[in-house]
Amino acid sequence: MARKTSFYYSFLVLPADQRRAILAVWDFCRAVDDAIDEIAEMPALSRVDGPAPSHVEGPVPSQAEGRAAVQFWRAELAHCYDGTEPETAQGRRLRPFVTRLDLPRSAFEDVIDGVAMDLDTTRYQTFTDLFEYCRRVASAVGLICIKIFGCRSQGARDYALNLGVALQLTNILRDVKADLARGRVYLPLEDLAACGCTVDHLAAGTMSEPVRRLVEFECRRAREFYRRAIDVRPPEDRRRLVAAEIMRAVYFETLRRIERSGYDVFTTRARVPRPVQALIALKQWLWPWP
Repeated sequence: MARKTSFYYSFLVLPADQRRAILAVWDFCRAVDDAIDEIAEMPALSRVDGPAPSHVEGPVPSQAEGRAAVQFWRAELAHCYDGTEPETAQGRRLRPFVTRLDLPRSAFEDVIDGVAMDLDTTRYQTFTDLFEYCRRVASAVGLICIKIFGCRSQGARDYALNLGVALQLTNILRDVKADLARGRVYLPLEDLAACGCTVDHLAAGTMSEPVRRLVEFECRRAREFYRRAIDVRPPEDRRRLVAAEIMRAVYFETLRRIERSGYDVFTTRARVPRPVQALIALKQWLWPWP
């Protein structure tokens, strides 16, 4: 696991077998995301300027490749479950853990479905639409992780769902500028309208008052999902969820840094320095929640 990922210290505290399983899951999901994300790129000008549709109209030259990539990774996932030999190193590393830990295939399918949404969708009209994306690309991974951690309760599943949405919303806020450069606006258009903000306001790349109102609103929404995750943490899984709690604490600190910047998502990309991440991880390891 590269030290550059915000999950580095989360994975480091795991027992060796769990760490190998988590890394296999991470590498597989990362490969799916990278393969499809590269294909999904389009010139930014055609995706930011003018009206903001929910879906790109007309065929994208590389979409056929995107569909092929989706089908390839669906087939690779099938190999992990049907006993046939996967074609990729990621699939071969994942397959033993699928069987040994009974990892949920539906969650992996959700991840692929979520990543595939980027082939067509560059705007989300409502939070309900965005929630489904977050559930697929983030909460589904959480459901896989808690199975590896040995959690079995409904509370742990609810925790994974809410934490996944919180983490993904934090990612979206942190990466507003980078996503705009790729022609993407993940923040719901209904929220832009409610805050008096437009895609053109965002594309200007300056912290106007409408943009500040929008980012503040979305930060409050992310905080709400962090709160929901905390509220449903099952006490019996306190020690099993230490790695997840490190993820939560590191990403929550990222959100706090966005807030402390005056909601400025353009001047600098919010990040938690590595020493601060290490201190957060140590605190969570030594003093899990009561």
